[in-house]
Amino acid sequence: MNTFFVDVNAPQINQETAEQEQIRHQDMMCTNESHLVHPWWYNLKYLAIGLFFGITFVKAEIVSWFRIQEMFQLTSFHMYGVIGTAVLVGMLSVAIIKKYNIKSIHGETITLDNKTFNKGQIYGGLIFGIGWAITGACPGPLFTQIGSGFGVVFITLLSAIAGTWVYGYLRPRLPH
Repeated sequence: MNTFFVDVNAPQINQETAEQEQIRHQDMMCTNESHLVHPWWYNLKYLAIGLFFGITFVKAEIVSWFRIQEMFQLTSFHMYGVIGTAVLVGMLSVAIIKKYNIKSIHGETITLDNKTFNKGQIYGGLIFGIGWAITGACPGPLFTQIGSGFGVVFITLLSAIAGTWVYGYLRPRLPH
């Protein structure tokens, strides 16, 4: 009697046609989507990293409405230092990934496509900045602010979701 065992921990390949992948590639920001399928509990590592970053954001006062207002009023260097450090770390990380052809933790190739500039990025950046200045929250720390007990930020989260929906609806008619 032959018994066939399936290793549930072994990653499985997501079957997708080359044409479907090419169509999605043209319309997405993330071109490094993994083709591996893992069990749901593989995502717990992202929960742990998210909790770590949330605690770090609170301790560093990155989610503080007052710190964000200081930044927009040009009265404190704190947030500019945090954002500048993040930009430098990101630039260094991308340079290292490109130079040494570093792969993902699952051994998949990381591709970094060149992006073309368009005027919609200016408009989007202005809308984003105005919303950030008014609400004192950008999308990154929204959940951290809600988790810290700032329930009013839930309205900002709903507004961000509504804005994303409006963008998706109007996207075909916007300058790209």
